[in-house]
Amino acid sequence: MKKLTILLAIALSLLVAGTALAQDKKTKPIKEKGFKTLWDGKTFNGWKIAEPEKNSWSIQDGAIVAKGPRSHLFYVGDSKPFVNFEYKVEARTEPGSNGGIYFHTQWQEIGFPKMGFEVQVNQTHTDWKRTGSLYNVVNVKEQLVNDNEWYTYHIIVKDKHVTVKVNDKVAVDWEQPADRQPGKDMPLMLDKGTFAFQAHDPKSVVRYRNIRVKRLD
Repeated sequence: MKKLTILLAIALSLLVAGTALAQDKKTKPIKEKGFKTLWDGKTFNGWKIAEPEKNSWSIQDGAIVAKGPRSHLFYVGDSKPFVNFEYKVEARTEPGSNGGIYFHTQWQEIGFPKMGFEVQVNQTHTDWKRTGSLYNVVNVKEQLVNDNEWYTYHIIVKDKHVTVKVNDKVAVDWEQPADRQPGKDMPLMLDKGTFAFQAHDPKSVVRYRNIRVKRLD
């Protein structure tokens, strides 16, 4: 009887896990008033992969998957640059993974983007700058979310002000100083551009879905 109870408990736990996984795979596009969807959930239409490492990107279960050598995926589906906007993305990391979400950037064939700002995607990678960081501008040390869980990034850019929210919690609230000048340590200035995702390294696996934007111009 005891053995049967244990077996039933194991079977129930497997059923619950399987149901959760199945529900997770059923990615339903989020529609919000005023927001435009930037990804169709099925193809790379409107997006362009940089670097020779095209295999760093794939589409699985309704999500863009970054896994492989350094590469960047740029949004090229709108010729009008994005200046002021609300940008929302759902992200999910596997343990030890690193990634990034760029805004105000420009298409670049090779290397880490020289233009624009990066918002960090990292819960447990060796880089101490965690999810929520406006990378090397305002860095967040606290781990705000867990690996293997979907969370929502909400990035708001209005003139010279940037707000970064993680699951509706404000992680960064930054005003670009009037005297800020580009240089070796602070090469970035708020301007205009497009969006991009980062495949950081072969050991990092990061997923992105429900990518949408609302212009505030």
